[in-house]
Amino acid sequence: MSYKLPSICMKVIAVTCFLLFLQPVTAQYNWGDLDAQLEAKQKILGTDFVIMVWKGDSLVYKKERGTFNAKTQAPIASCSKWLTAALVMQFVDEGKISLDDKVSTYIPELNKYFKGYITLRDCLSHMTGIEDEGGFLKKAFQRKKFSTLEEEVNSFAAREIRAKTGTDFWYGNIGLNMAGRVLEVVSKRKFDVLIRTKLLIPLGMRKTTFTNLEGGAVNPSGGAQSTAEDYMKFLVMLLNKGKYNGVQLLSENAVNEMMQIRTSPSMIKYAPPAARGFNYASGAWVVEEKDGEATALASPGLFGTWPLVDYCRGYAYLVFVKNLLGEQRAEAHLQLKEVIDEQIKNDCK
Repeated sequence: MSYKLPSICMKVIAVTCFLLFLQPVTAQYNWGDLDAQLEAKQKILGTDFVIMVWKGDSLVYKKERGTFNAKTQAPIASCSKWLTAALVMQFVDEGKISLDDKVSTYIPELNKYFKGYITLRDCLSHMTGIEDEGGFLKKAFQRKKFSTLEEEVNSFAAREIRAKTGTDFWYGNIGLNMAGRVLEVVSKRKFDVLIRTKLLIPLGMRKTTFTNLEGGAVNPSGGAQSTAEDYMKFLVMLLNKGKYNGVQLLSENAVNEMMQIRTSPSMIKYAPPAARGFNYASGAWVVEEKDGEATALASPGLFGTWPLVDYCRGYAYLVFVKNLLGEQRAEAHLQLKEVIDEQIKNDCK
């Protein structure tokens, strides 16, 4: 029976490495202040949350509260946008599309309504100029009308142009859903299957899905469900400039492109309360910048999940909660980041 030993050893090693991923290494840090801040902000964060901090090659802090743990699956709303933007950049890496491509090349319906000039770059930065759907409840109601992403995006083509494309930022679902539809056309595969195959499975994000279990149109802008454990893997990949477990899933150039600041304050006509005052990159908000370059990015979701990558200090931060995100909660996250920053040195010169 000795011939089975190598296989058994490899399985043991794999399981051990996975468990080590989840174990925080805290020896060189003093997280007392962070523990105290979490206690003080429990009414804001709610009774069910997970917070994780990853630095270098280790999870250096983890706390689970209430019914939530690192494996609890929950809707992540607009945190989905960051995942979709990364998938778009995988296609750019492969030379199948360019960010300067006209979306109408892939979605001819746009030409019928004289919108042939909108680019994929405009889509990733919410600058299509197309009239938005309105408030959250109205958007949710309108989406129920569509059974496919193709139907929804074709409906965007018929809308009025609100502003000049590429100059006016309005946060919503239109741009990223158009980009997602382009990927469906190029790959001839449904978006939820495509992102699972190319991004989620290679990252080991097996409890993350964009599939709409109610049978409606897939939503690249806000339709994902995930876990803290899964989403942290995505953040670690971005932190390591596209590399995860030794595999380069995104080129360093692609990650740098995702960090490029696309807006100025005067361009932002609508931003949700959680992100007001920030500029935008591609699929994520610019939380910190230096000399015109993004140094920290975040992609908060309406349901409270707040993922962030700080490139200057070399860490990823994630809070997973199930309460709706409000202005007060957004401020709480920034205050928690300040506490983390006190423990982790700024490497930017």
